[in-house]
Amino acid sequence: MMKEQLEKIKELAESELEKCGAADALEALRVKYLGKKGELTAILKQMGGLSAEERPVVGQLANSVRQTIEEKLSARAAELKSELAAKKLKEETLDVTLPAKSRTVGKLHPLTVTLNEVKEIFLGMGFEVVEGPEVEYDYYNFEALNIPPDHPARDTQDTFYITDNVLLRTQTSSVQARVMEKKKPPIRVISPGRVYRSDAVDATHSPLFHQVEGLVVDKSITMADLNGTLELMMKRIYGEDCKIRLRPHHFPFTEPSAEVDMMCFNCHGEGCPMCKNEGWIEILGAGMVHPHVLEMCGIDPEVYSGFAFGIGLERITMGRYQISDMRLLYENDMRFLGQF
Repeated sequence: MMKEQLEKIKELAESELEKCGAADALEALRVKYLGKKGELTAILKQMGGLSAEERPVVGQLANSVRQTIEEKLSARAAELKSELAAKKLKEETLDVTLPAKSRTVGKLHPLTVTLNEVKEIFLGMGFEVVEGPEVEYDYYNFEALNIPPDHPARDTQDTFYITDNVLLRTQTSSVQARVMEKKKPPIRVISPGRVYRSDAVDATHSPLFHQVEGLVVDKSITMADLNGTLELMMKRIYGEDCKIRLRPHHFPFTEPSAEVDMMCFNCHGEGCPMCKNEGWIEILGAGMVHPHVLEMCGIDPEVYSGFAFGIGLERITMGRYQISDMRLLYENDMRFLGQF
């Protein structure tokens, strides 16, 4: 009788386990057949009424049934786990062959590229890079550069004044006086930075632009040193065939002074619309540091001399990349900047 019950329990358990489709249902079947109050346990509790001969036979069969059910439970649990993983994988599948979204990699602005190259050129010549404040005192921007309050040169610079004594610097030349006050010769520095003038915006003017100021002060400095330094700089920027010339001019803070022209890189001196048919393009102003400027900074002009120059960074960049309109450098138009 008990043998038949055990065989029936085995058949029912196998049948139900095959149809089981969920983990919680599988646990319920385990409790139903193998739990403390399960059907197999109930049969085993009746073994006390068996004879000594029947007890080992029934016990062996009961263990076999238990082992079979446990194996089926484990196998079905593994199958359900595999089915669940396959279902989840199918639902959450990502097509890794699809192209990724493109990411734009930024590059340096053409003004920054040009400035870095100018710095490298002068660092290679033993210059030091210094900076000064953009909000400047009137004294450093004008008076220390031999431009007193009543000087007519002030009329040629439309200045942004904050107070009567504080302004947005109109030139990086203000750094000259600051350097010479703190550092005694020999001096060899460049000072790049932003400057401000109340100019109307057009293809060649902007109220904000960049200058690179150069200053050398030492014994026996001459115009030849200035010419050689500028010529080397221009050849490094524009190529070995670049030629420059110095024309007499007037700046309050240099004496003698000169405008420096570069031979037009478009027509090589023949004349074209780019150089207004002159064959040369004005590129910067320069000259020997005025003796009065040296005196005001505590440097003896009888012992020391020096030269200074100021060049517009935008002008270098526009000439180098043949850009015809300065406004393109500030508009942040990726169609333009992407070319660099």
